[in-house]
Amino acid sequence: MRWIRGSALFAAGTLLGIFLMTPAASPQVKTAGLTLNHFGIYAKDMDESVKFYTEKMGFREVFRFKDGAGNPIVYLQIDRNTFLEMTPADKDHAPGFSHAGILSDDVAATVAGLQKKGQKAEDVHLGGTKALISNTLDPNGVRLELLSYPPESLQRKAMDSWK
Repeated sequence: MRWIRGSALFAAGTLLGIFLMTPAASPQVKTAGLTLNHFGIYAKDMDESVKFYTEKMGFREVFRFKDGAGNPIVYLQIDRNTFLEMTPADKDHAPGFSHAGILSDDVAATVAGLQKKGQKAEDVHLGGTKALISNTLDPNGVRLELLSYPPESLQRKAMDSWK
């Protein structure tokens, strides 16, 4: 009889622990419509980096273009919705992390919401890949590139062609 009472107390304690801990272990409420889409790096050697990421890591090169200053940018696709964006390092940008690209269901509404909260963010504009883009900085100075991909954007075309 004693083992039944002990087992019942153990089971009750376990269930109580599960119910009490579940809210604490729950993920934070996600901002609707925002997902990490890409990260950018400054590459010390573009050819060597493209070769590494395509041949060693197995990423697919999906397109290249030049930014407004004429710098080459290479997009590599990691999975259907995730990319690596590379541009050359230079005297102003050491090799390493450049920025995080955050895809928004509605970038104009996202930017308006940030601006309403006092966050400085660029007005949405059309980028070189035909994506809608805005940039803002987090408190650490990390650039966050906020985007939406209309059907004509190079990113959306790459995502839609993923097999």
